[in-house]
Amino acid sequence: MSKKRWIALVIAAGLFFASVGFQFLTSLVTADFESMFDMQDLNKGYSEKVIEDGTGTNKIAVLHLNGVIQDTTASTMFNTSSYNHKRFLDMLEQAAEDRSVNGIILRVNTPGGGVVESAEIHDKITEIQEEYDKPIYASMGNTAASGGYYVSAPTDKIVAHNATLTGSIGVIMESFNFAEFAEEHGIDFNTIKSGEYKDIMSMSREMTDDERAILQAMIDDMYADFVQVIVDGRDMSEERVRELGDGRVYTGSQAKEVGLVDELGSLQDTIDIMKEDQELDNARVVEYEQGFGMNQFLAGSMQSVFGMNNDVFDIKELVRESNAPRAMYLYSK
Repeated sequence: MSKKRWIALVIAAGLFFASVGFQFLTSLVTADFESMFDMQDLNKGYSEKVIEDGTGTNKIAVLHLNGVIQDTTASTMFNTSSYNHKRFLDMLEQAAEDRSVNGIILRVNTPGGGVVESAEIHDKITEIQEEYDKPIYASMGNTAASGGYYVSAPTDKIVAHNATLTGSIGVIMESFNFAEFAEEHGIDFNTIKSGEYKDIMSMSREMTDDERAILQAMIDDMYADFVQVIVDGRDMSEERVRELGDGRVYTGSQAKEVGLVDELGSLQDTIDIMKEDQELDNARVVEYEQGFGMNQFLAGSMQSVFGMNNDVFDIKELVRESNAPRAMYLYSK
């Protein structure tokens, strides 16, 4: 390599590192160090932000459930907005144990997700209602479908926007199958298994009728659980729930007409409704934000410096999950 090219390479490398340093310094200048190093928030595992002042000692806690409900913590280090299942359950527990919190509002904006994860949130909500006797309302955002409706069903009141997409009551399990493509291109698969059904839902061959019957029985069992959650939470008959729960989505206004939601309105409307219902007119409204301040700062800096975006993480998770088919309470195209 010529001397001029070496010089050009060194200059380019210098400009790159200078740019990285500038981006990092910019993040330092604009960072909120007070909240970043708030040891109380570090101990709790979340930050608490006042969104509406009050004159009393009572509080209403708003918790945001955003994104696909799945327990995937590996990619959250550099993804500041990814759903963190453990952290969300911890925040629910904190709101329950905080004696100054007299009401909890779940701001639900999710297409659903894993069956187990959705059930864990549902169980935590019912536990709080039974053990702490605290009202929990659901405020639906753009989408609160499938698993999003599953976790909303046990709440004391559901408020949706007119244009919210909700419903999608049901269970789905999918996998890729490229057996025909492999045969056309001379691709062979060697599978050694311990039992007849060990490679059920294999992507390398067609599914048998027996396998389909096994999986359908699993889906039917999980769907029955979904139906029962709505029967218990909404005080509806099983026949009516099954009639509504054919997998279709409803707008918020349609959902209200058929009894799947109670009121129409925004998050602010939900806060106002809870204040009136629970006689909390003077309550302070706080918002729980998941994530440690320092971790969020570092993750945000990395995204800023290297141009990372959430779509990259979502695609990686999709690829990872595609090799492990599982049942989902999920609304997707």
